[in-house]
Amino acid sequence: MQQQAAGAGRLVAIVVTHNRLDKLKLTVARLLEAPPALLTMVLVVDNASTDGTQAWLSAQTDPRLAVHRCATNGGGAGGFETGMRLASERFDPDWMVVMDDDSRPAPGALARFHGADRSGAEAWGAAVYHPGPDRRICDMNRPAINPFWHRNVLWRTILGKGRDGFHLGPADYAADAPVRAVDSASFVGLFLSRAAVARVGYPDGRLFIYGDDTLYTLGLTRAGGRIMFDPALVFEHDFSTLSDTDKRFRPLWKSYYHYRNLLMVYRLCSGRLFVLVAPAAAAKWLLKVRHHSGERRAFLGYVLRALRDGIARRTDVSHDTVMGWGRR
Repeated sequence: MQQQAAGAGRLVAIVVTHNRLDKLKLTVARLLEAPPALLTMVLVVDNASTDGTQAWLSAQTDPRLAVHRCATNGGGAGGFETGMRLASERFDPDWMVVMDDDSRPAPGALARFHGADRSGAEAWGAAVYHPGPDRRICDMNRPAINPFWHRNVLWRTILGKGRDGFHLGPADYAADAPVRAVDSASFVGLFLSRAAVARVGYPDGRLFIYGDDTLYTLGLTRAGGRIMFDPALVFEHDFSTLSDTDKRFRPLWKSYYHYRNLLMVYRLCSGRLFVLVAPAAAAKWLLKVRHHSGERRAFLGYVLRALRDGIARRTDVSHDTVMGWGRR
């Protein structure tokens, strides 16, 4: 007999994976530890993995695990769009929670989601930490407040705070209860309601990687949706694209998507001020060439193409084309 859904209703987890089987195994196991009352289904979107992921997923027998294998790698953005569409069509959830294959809820996080009233927002962002006992905040997953929509946040950012001026910080993560609404949040531990999807639809899969979550959640906020940050919803994220000692993207082609999509984020955030923001961003990014000894030509090629396509809001460049630039 199926258990009745817990407080927030039917919750479906969506995990997007590509060639990280060891991490995917940890994530799937962690999710399936939750009883059916807390988690109705786990949908894994396999972005054409070639490392044995398909065989491992095919061998799993848990009835709550559903798998969709893509014919080609659509990146995280393509995977999340596909996964959210399929989950909505096949499982009709009240809520979806999305994550990469290298991220997962901490024990008890799903119970805490169901244990609180979630009617006050259409989406809830998690507190994401690096794995380990030191509970170090994962900077790339910090929810943010758009400084161009909030004058006090803009001045705080300009007057020396930088990223800390518009991203949530340690005090927010240490709070005993949800303390503030945010304008954007990452796709690591983002809980999305049926109402949120009805309001703004699905992410843009053409973005491939980076910025798809920011553009989607900013769009939700701009459309009148409310996103709340809850520090009790703890997730861990074991990512390796950037390291503390080497801030360059590995592999280098990822820099194209980062800068192209970030330019579109800046346009959405800044509105008419984009004519000032875009040149400043371009200069900052181009100066990063000094960190790319031995690959400066390739790096500049990616950044210049990213600037061209970001300004034009062009998202129809195939991933094969992007990969080909690095082989020239």
